[in-house]
Amino acid sequence: MGTQHEQASEHADDAGATGDASSGGDVTRASSSGAPGGPGSPAADLVVHTVRVHRSDEPLAREDELAWRLAVLATDHAPVDDDVTEMVINRLIDNAAVSAASLLRAPVAVARDQALAHPPTSGGAGAQVTGVAPEHPVSPEWAAWSNGVAVRELDFHDTFLAAEYSHPGDNIPALVAVAQHRGLDGAALLRGIVTGYEVQVDLVRAISLHAHKIDHVAHLGPSVAAGLGTMLGLSTEVVHQAIGQALHTTTATRQSRKGAISSWKAYAPAHAAKAAVEAVDRAMRGQGSPAPIYEGEDGVIAWLLDGPGASYDVPLPAPGTSKRGILDTYTKEHSAEYQAQAWIDLARRLGRSHPVLRDPSQVRGIVLHTSHHTHVVIGSGANDPQKYDPTASRETLDHSIPYIVAVALQDGEWHHERSYAPARAQRPDTVELWQRITTAEDPAWTARYHSTDPAEKAFGGRIEVEFVDGTTLVDEIAVADAHPLGARPFGREDYVRKFCTLAEGVLPRGEVERFVDLATRLPSLTADEVRRLGIVAPDALAGSAAQPGGLF
Repeated sequence: MGTQHEQASEHADDAGATGDASSGGDVTRASSSGAPGGPGSPAADLVVHTVRVHRSDEPLAREDELAWRLAVLATDHAPVDDDVTEMVINRLIDNAAVSAASLLRAPVAVARDQALAHPPTSGGAGAQVTGVAPEHPVSPEWAAWSNGVAVRELDFHDTFLAAEYSHPGDNIPALVAVAQHRGLDGAALLRGIVTGYEVQVDLVRAISLHAHKIDHVAHLGPSVAAGLGTMLGLSTEVVHQAIGQALHTTTATRQSRKGAISSWKAYAPAHAAKAAVEAVDRAMRGQGSPAPIYEGEDGVIAWLLDGPGASYDVPLPAPGTSKRGILDTYTKEHSAEYQAQAWIDLARRLGRSHPVLRDPSQVRGIVLHTSHHTHVVIGSGANDPQKYDPTASRETLDHSIPYIVAVALQDGEWHHERSYAPARAQRPDTVELWQRITTAEDPAWTARYHSTDPAEKAFGGRIEVEFVDGTTLVDEIAVADAHPLGARPFGREDYVRKFCTLAEGVLPRGEVERFVDLATRLPSLTADEVRRLGIVAPDALAGSAAQPGGLF
């Protein structure tokens, strides 16, 4: 066996630009970020808002606060582009798919039981709990909680990676819940989702949380609050207060994604969304929030992020321009951390074309050369022994690229249940191969990870295999096959197929078709149809996941 060099095609997505602005104010410029495909996508005017810490005795006009600028964005009634509408529909289907697959999992069953103990409040008709018929509504913040856990549990929905990382689809459950509760139509819900995605994407482009060990859901609280403001037609003042409260109550450490990762990983975004719903309620009642929440002397930037001397350039759509942030996001074909998506595709192909890779007795070592983020979060650079533990939780294995590559090499596939089964993780030959896989940071791949150039941005890396006979194999991949610029970009038919696959054995085919029909008609849905924009499982199925009781 001679030395082999096989180069996978390199693709990348346009994650937009964070912009260049002086510390003195805003800069308006054009950006090509937007439609999947990056180059050639419609241009959108961006206003790059510079955010820095201000001393208490240093004047900062309310209109110059980032929270106010986000509120202005939320209350700007710009038109929704057709391709943005189509992507919102895709993500509704995607969320329903991953929710169906998680209905019987313990965190989802617990959250569902908690929600069902909280009947609708006096402000509306209540909201549907995922898996339960709409005739049994609950209070909207608890529906946001339960349904958010169902979406997040399998780590299988959409993603956006830039200065920070995120799952923007986490916005949707809370927005749907409040729309159902308040009797809003599909057009209002659509506008709210578009805003939620835009705010989260814009914050993620510019402000790193993980660098300071703050969990990424600190960007979700403000985005949900902003989306609710758009959907409900609230004033800029009310949305401003809600965003400040939502941020203040949703900052937490990243320990939820470190070491022995627990079920809280699924709950964390739902908790942030629930807090945002409650913040909007308080703001609507005239209650204020800490301000300036980002720029204050004792605020988030000064004490939780880069400190008193920090400055961030946050790109926001100019007034009256379309919000296209959702089109820079991408979903997952595989149930695993997004940085693992491309590696799964590469490992599947290599395992099929080179079966010798599946035999640990023939492999001396495998090194995955990749970005800093992949190396330290899901790779050996995390220094988490749990990432090599055959008895580790599913949540931990989901964040172990050595485990994921080992299984994908051996099985030639990735399955949201089979690939994580304890018996699969503990198979002796898998454990032996797994222990021989490490990661290494490569500055070139780190640069590509952070690039704003659609021709360069990438989330993969280079694999180098050394066999016991001294020969080597080298290959690389930049983005996942399902990525907008990958080998097989996801389209509507792929989202529907993913839903059908994940709903098998959980939902009747007719229920899948009913939901897809509703989602596809989102802009024209009546309030009554929005109230039925959720999946309903057979009673016997939901009852089979009963959990121990708690306080409620």
